[in-house]
Amino acid sequence: MDSLNSLLDGFGTALTPMNLLWAAVGVLLGTAIGVLPGIGPAMAVALLLPVTYGLEPTGAFIMFAGIYYGAMFGGSTTSILLNTPGESAAVVAAIEGNPMAKAGRGAQALAAAAIGHFAGGLAGTILLVALAPTVAALAVGIGAPDYLALMVLAFIAVTSVLGSSRIRGLASLLIGLTLGLVGLDQMTGQQRLTFGSLQLADGIDVVIVAVGLFAIGEALWVAARLRRTAVRPIPVGRPWLGRDDVRRTWKAWLRGPLIGFPFGAIPAGGAEIPTFLSYVTEKRLSKHKDQFGKGAIEGVAGPESAASASAAGTLVSMLTLGLPTTAVAAVMLAAFQQYGIQPGPLLFEREPELVWGLIASLFVGMVLLLALNLPLAPLWARLLRIPRPYLYAGILFFAAVGAYAVGGEALDLVILLVIGLIGLGMRRYGLPVLPAVIGVILGPAAEQQLRRALQISDGSPTGLVDTPFSVTVYAVVVLLLAWPLLRKALKGRRTVGT
Repeated sequence: MDSLNSLLDGFGTALTPMNLLWAAVGVLLGTAIGVLPGIGPAMAVALLLPVTYGLEPTGAFIMFAGIYYGAMFGGSTTSILLNTPGESAAVVAAIEGNPMAKAGRGAQALAAAAIGHFAGGLAGTILLVALAPTVAALAVGIGAPDYLALMVLAFIAVTSVLGSSRIRGLASLLIGLTLGLVGLDQMTGQQRLTFGSLQLADGIDVVIVAVGLFAIGEALWVAARLRRTAVRPIPVGRPWLGRDDVRRTWKAWLRGPLIGFPFGAIPAGGAEIPTFLSYVTEKRLSKHKDQFGKGAIEGVAGPESAASASAAGTLVSMLTLGLPTTAVAAVMLAAFQQYGIQPGPLLFEREPELVWGLIASLFVGMVLLLALNLPLAPLWARLLRIPRPYLYAGILFFAAVGAYAVGGEALDLVILLVIGLIGLGMRRYGLPVLPAVIGVILGPAAEQQLRRALQISDGSPTGLVDTPFSVTVYAVVVLLLAWPLLRKALKGRRTVGT
């Protein structure tokens, strides 16, 4: 009941005319940017992060929530119409959505995706309301060793799940941890990696790192492989579903959140795994297995619902524990830090208006997303005709202006370019970007928790594993690291047995 009362208060905040305006602006901007090829939700939020400096926190985060969900739907539109996923979570939408579009059913594919996002986001947000306060209450009793264990789990999980190899994921994480070391040591005041520059003594702003790795790195990568002709999207009619389509999709919409939300709430790499699991599940349960690969509408509906529910799940660990499990959550955590707000167990007590206003705005954003995107799908398709050279030149300009606005220092632009080149190199050699961003954000906090735990135990390493919670988390970490070897051993035994 306390959660329900708090949610009602949150609706009172979210439904004010100004906050409704920010929610609508966020949904429109997020969808418009997400529709453009190569720009996913993380890049959209990172690009627009500097724009919100002048807003008060509640309005800014309501807008971010709209951008997040709008960009997710926009990425699905690109996947369906152009077979060009805007982000990894939208890859599955292309598998069945693009064949549907080529067969003249692009409108139905877009409608299945839009309603799937609405259903998944609605179910995920209801679970967020039910679970987040409980998780926050339990997290109050977590000490330094436990927080360190959770951060190590986040590091290992994102490096193990993302990318083509663990080595690449670890290399990306080390890049982020190194960038996080720049500045003054929080405990001793000693300069680290500042090269004698006073401007680097405060460290590198997380906003500049996020914009550099996502926006600049992606723009340079696409520019290096650019085709100079505008992409011609498939024409889209009025997006709506017939009775047969609804009969085939409604169960997929309901199954998606059951798969997506748990994976979003744990440090498991975001929506990539649950969308593929949802696709496999729908393929196994479908009565139309022969249509998969040729345009099965269940293969669009289920994964899109799972992706949206996963997005709500990521907010549980970010708001209650301060742990970002996806790239967008990492950028949003940077936004909290820019306002001097630290997500964690006490956030629900210290900033109830902001938190519950943000959660209530998710419900509002879902309705706006559905109401705006179903009739506007043909308009989003026209945005895809913008020539890519103009598009990415604009992104570079906008990112540079935003980075300069952070501190007003010319050095910030040099740092932005250097980090952008690092991002380009990471894409060139297949290094995932998310571990680097999480390393920058969580690295300093992990170091601080490590030092606190060692101080409490008088320097004894046993102080890092002196609670049942930390021992359990480290057991999960060992399992994650050992699982590939165990899987090979099990396969070897089966082969010998046969």
